[in-house]
Amino acid sequence: MSEVTRSDAGWLSREEMDLARERLPILYVDAVPVRVDGQGVVTAVGLLLRIGEDGQVKRALVSGRVLHHERVRSALLRHLEKDLGPLALPRVPPAPQPFTIAEYFPTPGVTPFHDPRQHAVSLAYVVPVEGDCAPQQDALELTWFTPDEVRGSTVLAELAGGQGTLLLQALAHLGV
Repeated sequence: MSEVTRSDAGWLSREEMDLARERLPILYVDAVPVRVDGQGVVTAVGLLLRIGEDGQVKRALVSGRVLHHERVRSALLRHLEKDLGPLALPRVPPAPQPFTIAEYFPTPGVTPFHDPRQHAVSLAYVVPVEGDCAPQQDALELTWFTPDEVRGSTVLAELAGGQGTLLLQALAHLGV
């Protein structure tokens, strides 16, 4: 995150964010982008390729913080556009309901989800996208996998921080 001025009340400086992460759970959203056919059956699952803070290249879901005074739906749309591009055309309902809540801890093993920076609570969603997707900002690539391909041990091993578990939960929620 780049440094921003105090005139934007939704952002914290890097130092303020680091201090908050040491003391408070931070609210996030995770989104599993999917393509669906005319009957609503999932035909593809999109995963990003990113360079993590540890310098390793990993697959990832769309994910990010909910800002102060930001609605969850707005945060979902902002992160989907940030990662998939402005032409992704996500179908986020007016009152989105998460398929699960993932609790990330800085201590490994407390839950399947791990974030060494912080204790984070993430509302997780499956979001159909209809438009043209292109990786943006820090996303290097977007790859579409069939539901069977994405369940493969190789793909799941490329997801960091327990997001493989979250992805499997999303597929189970969808019944695919």
